[in-house]
Amino acid sequence: MKEIFVRLDRCVGCLSCELACAVEHSRSKNLFQAISESPRPRRRLYVEYVLARKMPFLCRHCEDAPCVRACRTGALVQDPITRIVTHTPDKCIGCWMCTMVCPYGVIGREWERRIAIKCDRCPDRDIPACVEACPTRALVFMEEEEFARLTRLEAAEEVARSYRVV
Repeated sequence: MKEIFVRLDRCVGCLSCELACAVEHSRSKNLFQAISESPRPRRRLYVEYVLARKMPFLCRHCEDAPCVRACRTGALVQDPITRIVTHTPDKCIGCWMCTMVCPYGVIGREWERRIAIKCDRCPDRDIPACVEACPTRALVFMEEEEFARLTRLEAAEEVARSYRVV
């Protein structure tokens, strides 16, 4: 199963991912029309600046997700096979229990409709909007083994560049 991975060394903090996320979750799916929509489209991932580094944070769809356990109305449900946590706005009562228990703080609030909002991995797209919008490929959408191989190859390349035969 593909997941969204973050290559922290590549993030420049341009916020293209946040913007693409908000537009993807707008009614129009168009930047210029989304600006005037009400409620205003909101991002579902957050680029944070910590210790002079930019770090994209998004739902990790945790195993045994605490947000799902805390949801009293069944608005949050986790697929037992894919582990993707989905949100049904019609069932959400805006109690914010999910936002309080999320260890990453990535469940937001849409105050106008008093519902929680979170990453859904863009189920209608082949590649999530945030990943597709990332100009530096800091966000990648791939299988875990594929990501590990990519990380090894980049590390090997770095070692090879610094290695000198004496």
